[in-house]
Amino acid sequence: MSRRQEIMARARAARDKAAAYGEDLDLGAYRVPASDEPGSLNPGALALEDRERLLATGVELEGADRAGTFLQVNHSVLRCGAAQEGIEVLGTFEALEKYPWAEDYWWRIVAPDQDKYTAQVALAEHRNGYFIRALPGSSTIYPLQACLYLQEEGAVQNVHNIVIVEEGAELHLISGCASASRVRHGLHIGVSEFYVKKGARLTFTMIHYWGEEVAVRPRSATLVEEGGLFVSNYVCLRPVGSLQMYPTAWLKGPEAVARYYSILVAPPGTSMDLGSRVVLQAPRSRAEVVARTLTTGGEIINRGCLVAEAQEVKAHLECRGLVLGEKGVIDAIPELLTKVGNVDLSHEAAVGKIAQEEIEYLMARGLSEEEATATIVRGFLNVQIVGLPAALQAEIDRAVAAGEKALL
Repeated sequence: MSRRQEIMARARAARDKAAAYGEDLDLGAYRVPASDEPGSLNPGALALEDRERLLATGVELEGADRAGTFLQVNHSVLRCGAAQEGIEVLGTFEALEKYPWAEDYWWRIVAPDQDKYTAQVALAEHRNGYFIRALPGSSTIYPLQACLYLQEEGAVQNVHNIVIVEEGAELHLISGCASASRVRHGLHIGVSEFYVKKGARLTFTMIHYWGEEVAVRPRSATLVEEGGLFVSNYVCLRPVGSLQMYPTAWLKGPEAVARYYSILVAPPGTSMDLGSRVVLQAPRSRAEVVARTLTTGGEIINRGCLVAEAQEVKAHLECRGLVLGEKGVIDAIPELLTKVGNVDLSHEAAVGKIAQEEIEYLMARGLSEEEATATIVRGFLNVQIVGLPAALQAEIDRAVAAGEKALL
């Protein structure tokens, strides 16, 4: 049996396998978009509201100040290319045809039979995704952008992405995932496999902006080799029907580093079950997982897990939650596990409402109660990420600022 046949067989066996966490969805409730031909959307003809949605996820339709662009609408790739030497941007299946070796990275660290969602992506007739490769020693001046856009009501979008950062290379990637403003109900399934080679650096910033009843099921994993650095920034400040994800980073080489930063807001009607896991498998590897969660009436289950499997590793997990209003649920579940000695794992978690004395302190200095609350919320959501390029920090700040306007 070939590897492809094995993958398909494993996926078929997992067609009905529920995920370990989150709401179980009926995949039959979503339809495959009827239109799957390139050119089904003219980005220049987008309504102002939709253009603003994409901009809020960090996507510049004109491609200004970007090292390259990948734009996928439903399952059609509408724009794909690099604007800088040393970077390749292709559709995943175009890359698999062009480079036989690319199959070595396909379903290597995300299992096709992980659950019904990975199985659907593996088996789907209609699917796509991006293949991005930073060549050895290359470095991007501007971030590269990828947009996954769900255009049709009630539709499912199946995506499989592969990102490879070769030895000594540095890549900054913004992934904006959104649905059209008229789309309230739909499903996005995104499988992503990231490979950070020896001494390489990858910063991956994902910003979501979905319809109020859209279900989202990302399935991601990262492999980091010796001296490599992987930084994941995830921002979701808008309503979403059901979101479940639990990405894992595998630190395979000595002194490899992974950092996850998440900024999450759950309005009424939103259900999130998500977190990050780092498995430190090599000596002197490091990890940091930081989450800021805020509910105005929705539910957030925030998981975090650090696993030490090698000597002299160090990692920290931080979960902070803020309840704004009388309703809403935040469940913080930090987990530390070591299988060896001589490690340093730590966590801190705090969940609660805004302290009245903090509001009164600011009101005593001339702010109204509303202004004082806004100032506290802004400070809570403001996560300054060490070493993040100014352009990426600006995109995160812009997303948070836009989210605050809708929140307060």
